[in-house]
Formats: sequence, C-alpha cells, structure tokens
Amino acid sequence: MAELAVVIVTYNSAEVVGDCLRATAVALEHDPDARIIVVDNGSGDDTLDVVARVAPHATVVARGSNDGFAAGVNAGFAAAPGRDVLVLNPDIRLEASAVSTLRAALATPGTGITVPLLLDRDGRPQHSLRREPTALRAFGEALLGGTRAGRIPLLGELIVRYERYSTRGTADWATGAAWLVSWRCREAIGTLDERYFLYSEETEYMLRAGDHGFAVRFDPRAAATHFGGEQSTSPTLWALSAANRVRLRRQRAGRLAAAAMWLGVVANESLRAVARRRDPKHRAALRELLRMRRWPEQAEQPRQPGYVCFAAQDWWYHNRAHSDFQLMRAVAGQRRVLVVNSIGMRMPAPGRSTQVAGRILRKLRSVAKLVRRPYPEFYVMSPLPLPFYGSPVLRRINAVLVRTQVRVVSRLLGLSRPVVIVTIPTAWDVVAPMPRQALIYNRSDKHSDFPEADRETIAGLENRLLTEADHVLYVSEALLAEEQSLTGERAHFLDHGVDTGHFRRRDELPADLAAIPGPRVGFYGALDDFVVDFELLERVAAELPDVSLVLIGDATVPMDRFDKYPNVYWLGARPYATIPAYGSGFDVAIMPWLDSPWIRRSNPIKLKEYLALGLPVVSTPFAELAKYRDHVREATDAAGFVAAIRRSLAEGGSSTPELARRSVLGSSWHSRAAELMARGEDTR
Repeated sequence: MAELAVVIVTYNSAEVVGDCLRATAVALEHDPDARIIVVDNGSGDDTLDVVARVAPHATVVARGSNDGFAAGVNAGFAAAPGRDVLVLNPDIRLEASAVSTLRAALATPGTGITVPLLLDRDGRPQHSLRREPTALRAFGEALLGGTRAGRIPLLGELIVRYERYSTRGTADWATGAAWLVSWRCREAIGTLDERYFLYSEETEYMLRAGDHGFAVRFDPRAAATHFGGEQSTSPTLWALSAANRVRLRRQRAGRLAAAAMWLGVVANESLRAVARRRDPKHRAALRELLRMRRWPEQAEQPRQPGYVCFAAQDWWYHNRAHSDFQLMRAVAGQRRVLVVNSIGMRMPAPGRSTQVAGRILRKLRSVAKLVRRPYPEFYVMSPLPLPFYGSPVLRRINAVLVRTQVRVVSRLLGLSRPVVIVTIPTAWDVVAPMPRQALIYNRSDKHSDFPEADRETIAGLENRLLTEADHVLYVSEALLAEEQSLTGERAHFLDHGVDTGHFRRRDELPADLAAIPGPRVGFYGALDDFVVDFELLERVAAELPDVSLVLIGDATVPMDRFDKYPNVYWLGARPYATIPAYGSGFDVAIMPWLDSPWIRRSNPIKLKEYLALGLPVVSTPFAELAKYRDHVREATDAAGFVAAIRRSLAEGGSSTPELARRSVLGSSWHSRAAELMARGEDTR
C-alpha cells in the first residue's frame, strides 16, 4: 500500500483549520509515515499562524494567490508524489477511524476514490452521494425539487434514500469535502481541471476516474463532520456553481447537451427566484447563466513568474531522478516551468568520447520531440545546439541559435521575465542577455572537472556564472566553502531531496531481478568511468563469489570485463518508475565511488534513495556522507568495502530500515523547491 498524504486547501480558514488539523492528527496516530500538507491560497487572515501553532510538522505550500480549489489540490498533489492523497476541506472533522477505514476500502479491486459518510454539525447524515449530472435530471430537479427528484434515479442527481447511506457501495461522484484518491488513479487520470475555479472540479475529476475504470466507493463506517454551507448563503458562489454545471456538461457531452443542461438549470433557478423572492442567490445565478463565459473569470491576481531551467541532463534519455528535474517538477506544482534539455559541454568525438554515434543520435531524437508537456505546467524542450565551445565565433553563433529557440518557446508559454536557473555552465552565453527576474546558478557539480570537458573554457564559463548570478545554490558544503571568495553572501546550501513516495519498499520484484539468486548486492545509476570504481566492483565480485552483484544502468565503458564473473548481473538501464522495485530486491546497496575531486565535492541523490528504501548501505567516502554515518557503513579501501558488505549481509544495516527511512523523510523535493523559489522570487 502506498504511503498517505493529507492535503488541506485553505483560504481565510483561521477559524476552522485548527480543529481540522487536530482531528486529522488523531486519525493518523497509527500511520507515522503519513504527511499533512496544507496548501494556502493566499489567505489574508492568520490561517498560516494557526497551522504553524497546531501542526508545526505539517508541510505548508503558501501559494500567494487564490486561483481556485483545483489549483490548490493540484499543488498538494505535486507535493505528494507516489502517495495516496486524502483531500479535506478545512471545515472537516475526521472521526478517529475514518482514515484507516477509507484506506481499507481503497484496497477493494477497481477502486480509485473512497469517500466517507458526511455528518452535519448535529450528527445527521448529509446527502453527499450523487449521480452524473444530465439535462433530464436538471429539469427533474426544477419541477420536483432536488430531494423528490432524487428518489427517481432518472430524474434526480442527488442520492437521498436512507439505505444508500447505511451500506457500502459506489456512486458516480460525491461531495468533495473529503475524499481519498489512490496514487494509481492519480497517475492514470492526472490533476483536477483548474478552469472551474470552484465547484464542479471534483465532479469532473471523479467522473473522469470512472471513465478510466476507477470506482468511487462509499463506506459509511468512515465518518466525518462537515461544517460547510457557504455556497447556500453566498449569491456569488451559488451563481458560480450553477454556471459550472453547464460547463461540466459541455466538457463531457458537447454543445447540444450543454444547451439542454443550460435550459434545465435556468428553469430551476427561474422557478426558485419567483418562489423565494427574498433569497438573492437565484437571481444571481440567472444573471450569471444569461451572461456566462466559457470559463469563470478569476479575480486578477499578482502575476507570478515562470521558470526556465537550463538542465545538465536530457529529460528524454537521462535518469529523471536528477535534481534539475526533481526540483522543476516540484516548482511546476505552483508555477509554469520550461526545462531546456542539456545543450552539452563538448561535441562528442572519437578518441575523447565513448559511444559517439549513439550519443549524437539520441540527442537528435530528443531535438525531434520539439516541445512536450509531460506534466501540468511542466514543459520540456530540446533546442538544436552547436556544442563547439572552444571556438569564440562558434560559441557566439551557438548562443544566438539556442537563445532564439528558447525565447520563441518562452513567449508562446507566456514566460516573459522568468526566473532563469542554470545548471550547465555552457548556458551562460545563452542567458546573459535574456530578460529575467533573477538568475540562479544551480552549482550541483564542478563541470570543469568533467573528463570530456574543455576544462579551460568550461572553468571560464563557471566563473562568469559564479560572479554574475543573483544566487548560487550548492549541494556540497565543501564546494561552497572552496568558492566562497567568488560568491560571498550570494552562496546558499540547498541539499538534495528525495521522493519518499516513489522510493518505498515494494513487495513484488521485477521478474529479471527475482530470477537472480540471493543474496544480492546492488547498484543502480550511471556506470560512468569517471565516478564509479570498476576495479572495486571486480574485487567485490571476486571475493564474494556466493553473492550476486547486480548492476543497473547505462555504462560508458565496455562491460565485458565482468564476463569472467558468473555472479555479476548487468541489467542495463531501467525506467525510473521501476527503480524502487529493483532496489527493494537488494540485500545491500553500494556506492563504489572513485576517490576523485569530482566525488569529494558531490552529493549523490542515490544515498537518500537507498535510505528511503530502508536498505543497508556501504559506501566509499565523500564529504556529504558525514551527515548519515549512523545509517551507512563507510570504507576507505577495497578490503574494508568487502568486509562492510559481509557484515551488512550478516547483521543488516548500521541502523534499522525504519530509522534509515526516517532519516530522509524531511528531505522532500517540495521543501527544496520552496527554498529555491524563495531565492528566485525575492525582490528585495
């Protein structure tokens, strides 16, 4: 079962969110890995102060503007990758067993969403279950009233029969005040449609889930008190709800069905405007229906900057666990993001590069993808570069070529003055004249130490970024200290994160790994000859013949050197989505790094991923390892490395799996992205 996140979307919710958080904490007492995420849509009261006081360990996503409930939920989704998500209104009070009951119901085959029994403040069941909205049901409710029409399924959207609220079952959709959605359902259908702003977004999402074969399951043994009611008293909200019913029908069934729905809703509101003359909400709904736009017109909000990131990797063929991609995916939960795939540091050439033809071909395939949107608000482009950085003339031509491509795409995406993030130093020539809100140099590695780089040229570009960037972010405190004279107060340490929702133990192993005899000592990642100690790997294979050495990843060196070891299994690269399942099959995870300046200044994301999986870890030294020595066995030579593996196989890790995982639970990519955004959007 996936881990759980509870997402609470707030807007001026100071009066109610405290009790919501207290009740939620009680309901989560038996789930220590669950996370509470509060997404605040720009509250003007002291909502965030209440959250900080009542739930100091909650993750807070302060969005700065109110652009709708769906946008808030989507930001919460982005902060909880790989997790089941319980979405709550701040005026919900969960009963103590509600969460465990909903999670048990979610395990029912074919279920994507589970919902509780909602009670009003007097403890009476609310009619929270619904049938799909249709024009016939709109007319039925207009003529008979919602409750009477609900007794006839063909004529009513509201499910009103008592027995439906006392027995488990399914519905087309349910009130969105409290609902649990599985990570599998989220992966299949994506995010909520933010165009609705408020009301009908949960309806559309649950109906979409049904279209994909995911049932909405109701379990009355899970209960929650709902103190809502603002829609029934606010003319503005009532009008928006009425118009969104028509918009939803148009989206799902087309214009003719929407026209019929419009007539049904107009009839309903007209009859009630006459019958209830003192209630202004029905007249407000009629005005909105008569002048309704295609989508709601949101109140003007302060314009938030987008982000353009010049990555050191390529989204289409490199490991998507890299920090560039993880940070930008987290930022995309709140801002529009354009990732510019690596423009390289040198043209691959025989004699200084491996697999030259293959590397050129894969880059051309990446360029051919043009611009894609893998996730909402997350765009990826691959410009066509001319990576001849040793020639000043060709460098200038390449900068103009790449900059023109990026500017065209940025304008099409509405990114006029973005926060520009540079990880690969060759992007300096491209970004130097670009209009921007801020320039951040993500100093994840010292690229001039890269073996294939033109070191003098790359070092010069690095120095320009170190001196010209508004902020320089480091993952290595050793490298930060080394370059402090160049960066001064603009330097900040930003540790790597880890996707703890993705990196969790899996019970079912991939077939190719399951076929390998145990015990298994494993490594996944790039098998690059400038970072991985291949002689050390051979030593492990030779001295531990009864142990299977499993290597997963692309290799930049011939791997036939391991042919003489029958206990070595090189599986090649595997998709990022499957890596946790492979890691779950390791008895010991290893980091066999070379002793080099590159490694000494590095901070491998792999360490946190191994720990998130609760694995025993054996590593060669690097500076950032010091923070995790209670959970990792460190070895300074080959004999010690082999001995540490033997000990780990015999005794387990240097800490328990639970403690290893707990050591990285606070290191989410979302929290790292929040730090990055604070730097990029600081206008002082």
